[in-house]
Amino acid sequence: MLHFLPAPLKGTLAALLILCNTLVLFPVLLVFAITKLVIPLAPVRRACTIVLNRIAWIWIGFNNLLMDALHRVEWDVRGAEKLSPEHWYFVTCNHQTWADIPAIQYVLNSRIPLLKFFLKKELIWVPLLGVAWWALDFPFMHRHTKEQIARRPELKGKDVAATQAACEKFRFTPVTIFNFMEGTRFTPDKHQRQNSPYENLLKPRAGGTAFVLQAMGDMIHTMLDVTIVYPDGRAGFWDYLCGRIQRITIDIRTREIPERFLGMDYENDREIRRDFQRWVSELWADKDARIAALKAA
Repeated sequence: MLHFLPAPLKGTLAALLILCNTLVLFPVLLVFAITKLVIPLAPVRRACTIVLNRIAWIWIGFNNLLMDALHRVEWDVRGAEKLSPEHWYFVTCNHQTWADIPAIQYVLNSRIPLLKFFLKKELIWVPLLGVAWWALDFPFMHRHTKEQIARRPELKGKDVAATQAACEKFRFTPVTIFNFMEGTRFTPDKHQRQNSPYENLLKPRAGGTAFVLQAMGDMIHTMLDVTIVYPDGRAGFWDYLCGRIQRITIDIRTREIPERFLGMDYENDREIRRDFQRWVSELWADKDARIAALKAA
């Protein structure tokens, strides 16, 4: 409808309308978030969670309609036909640009439960969004490094305990846990510094995924292995807002997570840890080949 506008004007208009969308919905979200906080009754909190998730669904839906109005994106989506909003999922994806997140939300909104990310605890201070993430039960984590645990052994197991506490909130309402296993966006420089064995991917970080499966093994049995490719070349979030990304391919593979990894003791069971890392490496090798094939298509 507004495809004819110059790219910078489309980007500015998109950013302003997304901000307006946020400002309109934020007070409503805050009311239900405070209600959920101050009334410690399970039925009330469950009802508030459903409403809060719906508010997020409306926010994403409006942003998606905005993209349709401003841009002409050629979407090639594969494997999304049999997904359900009534199912619990774990989703992982290769990470190339911050445009990955709105692109995946565009494809998966309404098809599966709301995507929830594990966030660094410092992100709670992001204006508006930090409160929104807290209200929507996005888990805020403080991951401890091996060096920190070596200096303070009492920290061992704290990450798992924090993950389990965060995931308890997801027990009664279907949810999708999202994790970029690479941990950061792919760049040639990072790829070279890592000496990654994959042509199109950084090395996967298995620990975060393992903690989720350890904490939620009785709820999450299905992984959505998402691969995203920009056939015209990787571009940034501003390029996405401006409509400069004209083709996006999203390939979704539904995988049942092996039962031995559900509820596993990743930290203390060395054999299961090696087995899980081997399984993740096999997934990543398959994904690397899939990216190469999609680029060549």
